[in-house]
Formats: sequence, C-alpha cells, structure tokens
Amino acid sequence: QVQLVETGGGLVQAGGSLRLSCAASGRTFSSYAMGWFRQAPGKEREFVAAISWSGGNIFYTDSVKGRFTISRDNAKNTVFLQMNSLKPDDTAVYYCAADSLLTAVAASYDYWGQGTQVTVSS
Repeated sequence: QVQLVETGGGLVQAGGSLRLSCAASGRTFSSYAMGWFRQAPGKEREFVAAISWSGGNIFYTDSVKGRFTISRDNAKNTVFLQMNSLKPDDTAVYYCAADSLLTAVAASYDYWGQGTQVTVSS
C-alpha cells in the first residue's frame, strides 16, 4: 500500500503561482511513477503531468506545458507540482497518484491522494 497526502493548494489570483506537494508513505516510493490529475466541478478528472520513478521521463497535458513543472525527491518520498502563470481555468481539485507504469490514464493508477483545492480568481 502507498498513502498519498497532497498539500499546497489555495486561492491565488490569475498570473500567480502555487507549489503542490504530495508526500508518500508505505511501500517503496521510488519504484512508482507519479502523476498529477485535476477535476473541476462538473467535469471529468483529467491528466495534468506525470514523472517516471527516476525523474528521467516527464510529460504534460498541452494546456499546462510551459507553465507547470513536475518533479520528485525520492529521498523525501515527495512529488511536486510547481504551477506558474495560473489561469481561472486551472481551478480544480488536484490529486496525486502512484502507478507502476508511467501513463496519463487515470484508471491505471493504483493509489490516490485525497486532493487539494486550487482556486484561481480572475
């Protein structure tokens, strides 16, 4: 089992920045690929970014490329999502997830955090 806890959400004005953290406990964190997803009210959960177990492979959904950066610190069992130039459309609950495979498919992920709210005001 892997337990995931997200922190760092909040209210920010458009153009601002937030850094989300996801702390993992349980089984070996460094063996898992990690992903960030988000879900806005009335919408499906969507992929945001993912990073391989080593950090050597990373990919993003097109809408956040150049604005968001995913990273991980395996020594601290933590994955991060740095979000810059935030837009009102980025408003959502953000979830981190762990999977044995590096994928953008939410259904593939075995473990999920409880989510953290990000609200971007215009």
